[in-house]
Amino acid sequence: MGLLDTKGLGFRASIALATSDPRNVEHLLKTKFNADDETWQRQRKTASIEFHSTKFRKLTTESLFELVHKRLIPVLESSVKKSIAIDLQDVLLRLTFDNVCMIAFGVDPGCSQPHLPEIEFAKAFEDATEATAIRFVSPVCDKKKELSLQHDEEGNNKEKLDLLTVFMRLKDENGKAYSDKFLRDICVNFILAGRDTSSVALSWFFWLIDQNPEVEEKILAEICRVARGDKEDGLLHAALSEALRLYPSVPVDHKEVVEDDMFPDGTLLKKGTKVIYAIYSMGRMESIWGKDCREFKPERWLRDGHFMSESAYKFTAFNGGPRFCLGKDFAYYQMKYAAASIIYRYHVKVVKDHPVVPKLALTLYMKHGLKVNLHRRHVAEIQKHFKFS
Repeated sequence: MGLLDTKGLGFRASIALATSDPRNVEHLLKTKFNADDETWQRQRKTASIEFHSTKFRKLTTESLFELVHKRLIPVLESSVKKSIAIDLQDVLLRLTFDNVCMIAFGVDPGCSQPHLPEIEFAKAFEDATEATAIRFVSPVCDKKKELSLQHDEEGNNKEKLDLLTVFMRLKDENGKAYSDKFLRDICVNFILAGRDTSSVALSWFFWLIDQNPEVEEKILAEICRVARGDKEDGLLHAALSEALRLYPSVPVDHKEVVEDDMFPDGTLLKKGTKVIYAIYSMGRMESIWGKDCREFKPERWLRDGHFMSESAYKFTAFNGGPRFCLGKDFAYYQMKYAAASIIYRYHVKVVKDHPVVPKLALTLYMKHGLKVNLHRRHVAEIQKHFKFS
């Protein structure tokens, strides 16, 4: 526990408390620090129901499949044919932005098209989030779209399942349609949570496995086992979790004390105090993760050959308590599908001497992107993992 001078960081108070103690973080996230009003609770409950629905899962699966095979792979294949390096972080940011917009609005911005166009909305969104650093801001449309049915290329009616359409059809507890502000908040929150976090995590993941080729080989073997019909043993899931432990997409977060309180370690908390919990630091603390805390070791997440999750207050990449990330399952599915699709086809090699350092921002971007060269895998590399014992 310590004091931190936050002057100039956007906080009203110039001094805040900072903690990396899992006991304090659990208390912070489980109890009522930030005031969660009825509107937030209603939004949270409604979103939770929809996020776990069969329709939502179907939409996420179909949209991601389409984007990976019609956008991501062609972009990567083009770089292989031209023998040129690409910024993988930029490509992944484009992919996840298209994905979350398709799910949130039912609209495809087209950022990840093969010619990698600059999309006005995507640029505005990026400028807004970067400029505000602490407080989330986004461009907001002035009016709702007419959303109910869309026609596919064959002229068949296809029910829209995007979040905006779903919530526009729902009623609040008084039987009234949700307000434009409520609908805006639902969609903007989803994009903010889903756009950068997955792509940035994947960027650090690919940088880490380039440094650890033995891990890459084991992941490839698992991907091939799943492709031939076996169950996954959780290594890819573990490697992604390990990347998030070392390089959490959101490196720090904060809450405000709404009434006098005390942390489990005895620290007194006065109403109005800002409390920052250092997610990045927690992932690198020997007292939490052991002497090998700075090493990339996916096996730390495996028990008897299967993935085992950690406490949300030890591994805080997805928050905890009432504000636990509703999109956690979606994020892992998105990351695993994209990562597996790439690793199965290519070796990803970071360009020699390319500087890889974090950028000081709300999200832990790579400051200079991730310049990589892709090398197509030989058939023999894949075939050896398809031999049945």
